[in-house]
Parts: sequence; C-alpha cells; structure tokens
Amino acid sequence: MISYFTWTEFDNSVEHITNKCKFLDFSGIYGVPRGGLCLAVALSHKLNINLISEPKKNSLIVDDVYETGITLNNFKDIDGATFFVLFSKIKPTWWNSVYLSEEKEWIVFPWENTLNIQKDRKDYINKRGLS
Repeated sequence: MISYFTWTEFDNSVEHITNKCKFLDFSGIYGVPRGGLCLAVALSHKLNINLISEPKKNSLIVDDVYETGITLNNFKDIDGATFFVLFSKIKPTWWNSVYLSEEKEWIVFPWENTLNIQKDRKDYINKRGLS
C-alpha cells in the first residue's frame, strides 16, 4: 500500500511536534539524513533551535520514519536526547511519533520524486532483505 503525505500534513506535524517541545531546552536539532532533514529545518525555524551536524547531549533528533529501528538505535544512548519521527511502524517506546502506520505501508513524502516511488521502494526492500 502506498500513501501520499502532503505538505499540509507535514505542516500540521511540525506544529504538533512544536507544541510538544516548545518548553524543552535543546542544545540543537539533528535531522537524520535524508528523511529527517526537511523536518529538522522546519522545526529549527519554528522552535528557534540551531541545526547541528551531529547529534549531541540534550539534542532533539528527528527522522521521517521509524521502521526497523536500525537508524535511530544508533543514537538511542545520547544523554538527554529527545526523539521524534513523523511515522512509526510499531508502537513507540523510547521515541515519539506523530502517526502510527501499517508495517507494509510505503509513505511518499512531498519532497520526494514521485517518478521514483517504485524503484525507491524496491531498493529499500532489497537493501533490508524484507522481500
């Protein structure tokens, strides 16, 4: 199943995360490349937090999707870090998610090239051995 995430939904998600984080004090915001970069920039403007090139203590770390945990688990032990994703394919435990999605759902973000959807999905599945 393929779902299209719109700019309006993105803006609403940024607002949601902003409301959850506006009273927290962060050392910076880190967007996991590539999927978390758009979110990090938008939140940086909304929360007036500097973007950082590497996650560090007390930072806000964001990504687009939590699927297997492979990416965010790399940062899990950073002291005082807060984690947000737009979509989580499993119920969040130590991270926060704006939306829960189906495990098989493929989400197309508004900044992605829609001409490459099938190729991107196939490459992801092959890379992860999910066939």
